[in-house]
Amino acid sequence: MESVEARKNHSQTSRAHKHQKQRSANGRNAPVPAPLPLPYYESSIFNILSFGAKGDGVSDDSRALLAAWKAACMVPGAIVEIPSEFKFLIKPLTLQGPCMPLVFQIDGLLLAPPKVGSWPKSSLFQWINFKWVHNFTIQGSGMVDGQGSNWWNSQIDYVQRLSKHILGMQPTVLRFYASYNITVRDIRIINSPQCHLKFDNSGGVKVSNITISAPESSPNTDGIHLQNTQDVEIQHSNISCGDDCVSMQTGCSKIHVHHINCGPGHGISLGGLGKDKSIACVSDVIIENISMQTTMYGVRIKTWQGGIGSVKNVSFSNIQVSDVKVPIMIDQYYCDKNFCKNQTGAVAISGVKFDQIIGTYSAQPIHLACSNAVPCTDVDLIDIQLKPSPGYQGFEQALCWNSYGKSQEPLVPSSMDYCLRSGGGSVKEIAARSHVPVC
Repeated sequence: MESVEARKNHSQTSRAHKHQKQRSANGRNAPVPAPLPLPYYESSIFNILSFGAKGDGVSDDSRALLAAWKAACMVPGAIVEIPSEFKFLIKPLTLQGPCMPLVFQIDGLLLAPPKVGSWPKSSLFQWINFKWVHNFTIQGSGMVDGQGSNWWNSQIDYVQRLSKHILGMQPTVLRFYASYNITVRDIRIINSPQCHLKFDNSGGVKVSNITISAPESSPNTDGIHLQNTQDVEIQHSNISCGDDCVSMQTGCSKIHVHHINCGPGHGISLGGLGKDKSIACVSDVIIENISMQTTMYGVRIKTWQGGIGSVKNVSFSNIQVSDVKVPIMIDQYYCDKNFCKNQTGAVAISGVKFDQIIGTYSAQPIHLACSNAVPCTDVDLIDIQLKPSPGYQGFEQALCWNSYGKSQEPLVPSSMDYCLRSGGGSVKEIAARSHVPVC
């Protein structure tokens, strides 16, 4: 794609050659002029304003963003620029690769359509969708605003979405699909209708120094969600939302989350896994150096009854909790509605370490509810020091069921001394006989 200046140079070149041919046809022996140089880009910056964007926060600037993206896509080292001091209203769209290595520089403000009814029915899963992009970076000092308040309001939500038969659907602000070697850093993402930042079927992801925020009351507004994604590092970021600060679904492995401030929200979760008897596989996860304030949970693994697969090699360490309802949880009876039917079978959980979980709780210090059919094995509790928050009115007793492993002092409260059962060898045989498929 050529810039405006390049097209002008190309036009001048064409006129010069045409004029030369006319002179030759008239029999004049004029010297042939030197050819004009090929079009040259003074820079590789593709500013959205140069492609017709208004930047007033009211006009639809979607076409301008698409045009800038297409122009930059095949230019090595190009930058798609969202300039500061402008507001750009962008309708749902897909920015598709593969492209040359590319930077999306967000210094201004990107705004999602505020009215639920204005969203096309075909675009309810995500707002800005990055598809098949590789070696790609999002960075900048700007903000991405999902304007999700109308989606959270149950009355407006029901009336507007009922007219389109779209109940239960809410878009993610930024979604990556089948993308690799992705960096997201420095930006702010706020007020998503649902999840703020999602990676699906992707790999080689690095997220650092970002801020995600939505009200504590906003439903299902996860901060960062991973699904079928491997080789991920999430670090040095602040996340406050109405659901999990970081959540991991099936197909995730080699995940490292560290130096995160989380809260309010629902903590950091693996799951829910195994819904509708599906296969779930999660492995090699390290969660460390986390600070949580007033979250519903701390670090959690949640699975549905009846699922199959495994969660293994998971480490939660150096987690500071302040007024967290339940800091440590394994819940193999997860249910997000009033009633769920009891089922046999479960996702097998093994090799889970809780190390240096320290701070205060407001409801219960630890909740390990493992499956009757497939017990949790090789669970370690090391240096757990949890005290009631001021004004605490909950349960000091640890709840532990069918969980096997070992403990190492200090353990506070002392009820955790009896939380883990021994006899792991025979229990592993039971788990093996449960026909859990190898992930």
